[in-house]
Amino acid sequence: MISAPMTRWKPILLRVAITLAILWVAFVGVVWWSMRQPPEKFGRVMSRMPVPAVFVLAPFETLWLRARAGTLHPGDSAPDFTLTTLDKSASIQLSALNRHQPVVLIFGSYT
Repeated sequence: MISAPMTRWKPILLRVAITLAILWVAFVGVVWWSMRQPPEKFGRVMSRMPVPAVFVLAPFETLWLRARAGTLHPGDSAPDFTLTTLDKSASIQLSALNRHQPVVLIFGSYT
C-alpha cells in the first residue's frame, strides 16, 4: 500500500521529470543546430555555452560526427574553395591551382 505522502509527490516528480526531459531535448537540439552552422557561428554559440555541460549532458562526439560527416568518399574530387595567403596579399583558389598541376591536400596537426 502506498502511503499518502508518496501519492502526493508522484505527480510533482512526474512533472519535474517531464520538464527536465523537455529541457534536455531542447539543449541537445540547440547543440545539434549549432554544429550544422558555419564554423564562425558554431564558435559564437559554443563560446556562450557552459562547456562542461555540453560534454556531460549531450552526446557531443556522436552529434559532432553525424553533423559534420560530409558526403565525400575516397577518390572524390575536393570541393572548390578559396583561401587567403598568409601575408593576406592574395587569394588562391583550388580550381585555379588544379588546372596547372595536381594538388595534394594534407590535413592534420603536428603538435
